[in-house]
Amino acid sequence: MSNSSRFPTEVQVVDAHHHFIDTANTSFQTFLRSAAGGDICYLPEDYIRDVIEPLSAVGVHFCGSVHVEAMPDSGSEEVAWVEEMSAAGRCTFVKAYVASCDLTRDNVSEVLRSLDRASRSKLRGIRWILDCVGKFQDGETATHVATSRHDGIDYLKNANFERGLALLETHNLSFDLQCAPIQLVESAALLFSRYPNMKVCIDHLGKPRRILGDDLMEDGLTINPNIVPDEKELQVWRKGMIAMSALPNVYVKISMLGYAIPGWIRKQERQIVLKSLVRETIDMFGVNRCMVAWNWHVNAAVSDGDGASKVGPDAVDLLKMFAWFFQGYSKEQTEFLFAGTAKEFYQLE
Repeated sequence: MSNSSRFPTEVQVVDAHHHFIDTANTSFQTFLRSAAGGDICYLPEDYIRDVIEPLSAVGVHFCGSVHVEAMPDSGSEEVAWVEEMSAAGRCTFVKAYVASCDLTRDNVSEVLRSLDRASRSKLRGIRWILDCVGKFQDGETATHVATSRHDGIDYLKNANFERGLALLETHNLSFDLQCAPIQLVESAALLFSRYPNMKVCIDHLGKPRRILGDDLMEDGLTINPNIVPDEKELQVWRKGMIAMSALPNVYVKISMLGYAIPGWIRKQERQIVLKSLVRETIDMFGVNRCMVAWNWHVNAAVSDGDGASKVGPDAVDLLKMFAWFFQGYSKEQTEFLFAGTAKEFYQLE
């Protein structure tokens, strides 16, 4: 792993994006269970074991986390469930919630008030997954399974969605934007330019998709040797990110990097390509509008690539790679990337 031994000691870290899941023992995760094809369980104790304890062991000061919705049937029930675990002392490190709300609904204001009550005033934002380039085709395109809830309809071009989105300003809430790069180009930049007072965070580096191809060759064993990016895919992503970066209210999460380059952790050459992608993103937005996130749930591979590969970095390896990506930045700039930007964006105490 290139330069992986170099990482900051005693650094402050905010994990700006992770999930808790327990489909077998909750009543509000039926869609997620169906989408996953079975039960999934990832609880605070798992997160402490996989993320907090390993990071603390290498000198990281873990300042807290942001729990992000995981396609619940009811956003309020999901937030109340996590907050109940927090009240029981199981995840007091969760400092803020990004909750689920279908913004096309007629009762959005009522739902937002319900979410705030459930969160005990720790609600900071809303996410509704929007990756849609057509009907869901079981991962063959950039369309996310979450959009099968309104299959084939691009909410970023939907008047009812915009009506609900506008209410977030009234409630002082941000929006976590997860969509395909082509949507950044075709609709997101124009839509969010109309709401300059609403903070928006682009999830997962803007989701460039498999820019070096799959992790493995067709035999399922041989590592794909390609290190030449798909320039067509990159051009679409770049155009969208440049348009979004022109909006001063838009931020970016550096996370789920294995979606862009599946299996990047296997080969130094792929890590170099990924580093250039991360640095290009930071150059567009600036360190004070970029934040790191571990996106932890299920395991390292799922957290890193959302099923694009069977491998992913553990929490400490990802920390080391972040530090390598950020080589050359000042101490103050690095502090923004690891914690300061997330604290500011999500109004963390």
